[in-house]
Amino acid sequence: MRFSENVFAVAVAGWVCAMTAQAGEWRKHEGNPVLGGKHGTCFDISVLREDAGYRMWVSWRPKASLALVESKDGLAWSDPPVVVLPPRKETGWEDDINRPVVLKKDGLYHLWYTGQAKGRSSIGHATSADGVQWTRHSDKPVLTAERPWEKVAVMCPHVNWDAEEELFKMWYSAGDQYEPDAIGYATSPDGVAWAKHPQNPVFRANPGKAWEKHKVTGAQVIKRKDGYLMFYIGFEDEHHAQIGMATSADGIAWTRHDKNPIVPTPPRGSPNDWDADACYKPYAIFDGQKWLLWYNGRKGSLEQIGVVLHEGDLSF
Repeated sequence: MRFSENVFAVAVAGWVCAMTAQAGEWRKHEGNPVLGGKHGTCFDISVLREDAGYRMWVSWRPKASLALVESKDGLAWSDPPVVVLPPRKETGWEDDINRPVVLKKDGLYHLWYTGQAKGRSSIGHATSADGVQWTRHSDKPVLTAERPWEKVAVMCPHVNWDAEEELFKMWYSAGDQYEPDAIGYATSPDGVAWAKHPQNPVFRANPGKAWEKHKVTGAQVIKRKDGYLMFYIGFEDEHHAQIGMATSADGIAWTRHDKNPIVPTPPRGSPNDWDADACYKPYAIFDGQKWLLWYNGRKGSLEQIGVVLHEGDLSF
């Protein structure tokens, strides 16, 4: 073995140990990536677990659309993706459609999605009886960039329905168009008219943590018995990102997990380094025995979907 190869082998071994320490019991699936490649960039997804398995709504860049794939186990997905929400350039704000979240309430599917045009991003709303055929609420978005910190873009919505408060609750990213800067919070009685929290953004980058010192975006927020669990993207700089967790009692004030990042990037040249540059947009589901966390990884210009597994429930 040449000296340079030996140094690289030691570096990779060190990364494996570090990844185990950082990620705790989170383990990248050996078969990653599970979607993408021949289909071009697939990114920023939303997943529902239903009787037949899992349904994933995926941002499909070559089509500038949202597409649907299905799976029995969350690992092997139907092929090819089926476009379910194409762009609509005549509205003036949705030349590209991406970054969805899908929620099922009282038998009706609700979709909030990002529309992009003219260097700006806004959030729209649509409904469906089957998750395939969607009806937009209107020709206008339901959330737009209005406040100084939101700059030109609101995107990456994640929405929960709070039955006790009878409110839809949205965590969204806002700021720059290429990558937004921070995470805001809004509420709505109907999913259409939204009231933004006066203390937005409720989650900002932590300059004391190198891996997320630049930006935080792309939150998924899950309501649990003792509060809220957030999975989010932390950016070291504009082009390098990893995934972390945080918890909150109210969905507004957050405490970061001490083992972040839970989904780190591997070094380029290591085995299966398809996500060497960035691990983006997490979406996690607990199936009763284990957590499955899907994310889009990037190497160069190609983004694909992978999954990380955690046996048992989270203990914090």
